[in-house]
Amino acid sequence: MIARLMLWALQARWGLAVVVIAANLSGLGVIVTALWLNGFLGRLGPDWRTALLLVAIYPAIGFLVGVALAVRDRRRHFGWLDDLRKPTAEEARALLRLPVAITVRALALWIPGVVIAAVLFSLFADSTNPAVTAAVFTLGAFESSALTFLIVDRLVRPAIPVVAAVLGATMHWSSSVLARVLVTWAVAGAMPMLLLITVLADPVAGAPDRVRTALYLAIVGFAVGALATAFLARAVAAPVRTLRLALDRITLGELDVRVPVGSVGEIGRLEHSVNELAASLRDRQRLRDVFGRHVGAEVAERALVARGVDLTGDVRVVSALFVDVTGSVALSTGLPPQEFVAKLNRLLGTVITATEENGGLVNKFEGDAALCIFGAPIALPDNATPALRAARRIRDEVLAAGELDIGIGVARGLVFAGDVGADTRLEFTVIGDAVNRAARLTGEAKRVPRRILVSVDVLEAASAEERTHWVHLADIQLRGMGEPTPCWTDAVVDGGASGGAGASGGAGTSGVERAR
Repeated sequence: MIARLMLWALQARWGLAVVVIAANLSGLGVIVTALWLNGFLGRLGPDWRTALLLVAIYPAIGFLVGVALAVRDRRRHFGWLDDLRKPTAEEARALLRLPVAITVRALALWIPGVVIAAVLFSLFADSTNPAVTAAVFTLGAFESSALTFLIVDRLVRPAIPVVAAVLGATMHWSSSVLARVLVTWAVAGAMPMLLLITVLADPVAGAPDRVRTALYLAIVGFAVGALATAFLARAVAAPVRTLRLALDRITLGELDVRVPVGSVGEIGRLEHSVNELAASLRDRQRLRDVFGRHVGAEVAERALVARGVDLTGDVRVVSALFVDVTGSVALSTGLPPQEFVAKLNRLLGTVITATEENGGLVNKFEGDAALCIFGAPIALPDNATPALRAARRIRDEVLAAGELDIGIGVARGLVFAGDVGADTRLEFTVIGDAVNRAARLTGEAKRVPRRILVSVDVLEAASAEERTHWVHLADIQLRGMGEPTPCWTDAVVDGGASGGAGASGGAGTSGVERAR
């Protein structure tokens, strides 16, 4: 209900004037009622009508001036709303100053009226205390002005998200929690209590009149205080609850969170910070996804979380798997580029899936070839067995597709696994004999029936069950190697599938022992 009323006052051309005048008239009404209950009006004598008429002249003028100024303020500060556009930066800053500006102006209009009323009433009243009369009107002026500040501050709040979109993270002291608490305290406690003390201290009024007036002011103070405190509590509790729910969603990984910025105080800055946090996490997640697609999820995690951007490396034993396409030059010249790339992408998709599901990392693509690492950057208790399983799976799926012919080489050894490059450009890579040997084995594997060659180091480190899938093929002199390399390939079982304890050619642990 209150929110709809404030929204109407914000949009209507006369809305601001109605709100401001209502706040000030309510203050004037409280003062006049208190004077009547206190018996003050009865002490004006037979000319009380003339006195009231003269005193009412200035409030009437102030009313008209206040309406004119409020209408002007509405046109000046909310013209962008009527034009259906965003405010300029200067218009946005002026809107933030509006509650203070209207409050100061309301107080400026009240002060002359206080002086005029105190002087006129002292002239017409035979028995009265001018100090008490002036104090009552002065306290009423401050109460009305403070209430005007709270109402106008609440009125402009629906426009704050638009202001925040224009000015960004900004603050204004009048919207701070401290300012709101102090003004609310003045409206709810300080001013009503001072009015009550002033009335009770009036030496002219009779005891029944003072008690009746004190009871009235206590009820008014209680009602206004409860309303102002409720507004303050809601103004703080509602956005804090929204922030808590937003942070809970962010904690659960929902990064599409955006909190509406409804204040230009501390809470508004906090709302803006939560939005910046969510945006930063979204950017980080996008970076992680893109980075992971280029270098692998493990390397991305290592770069973004484990060690930041100052990456290093270490020496460890890994199993390297190299895949290369047979006759790629002829294929690339005999097929349209799009078709060849599509076939190559399907091959590389198979390589990625088989490697990652076996705990390995596709370290890099080299044209129509791929280097896969098992044991770095994430160490594995056994990196040979998953490498062999991935090799058989890649070969089986690629040949079953029938689009490309490949060779696969697997070797194992000590390598440097880490980052090479410069401060501005780093690349995670592995360097060592195992990588070179795997590449050489791949070239030879293209000429063997099963399309896979594995060095004996890998077989010796693999599990006993996995070794039953492999047989010794030959000792091959690899290019650039000083001595022949014992090479193994996977066995053929009945039905043409690889693997199994019953493989031909002396497969199994005994074959490994013979190679030794």
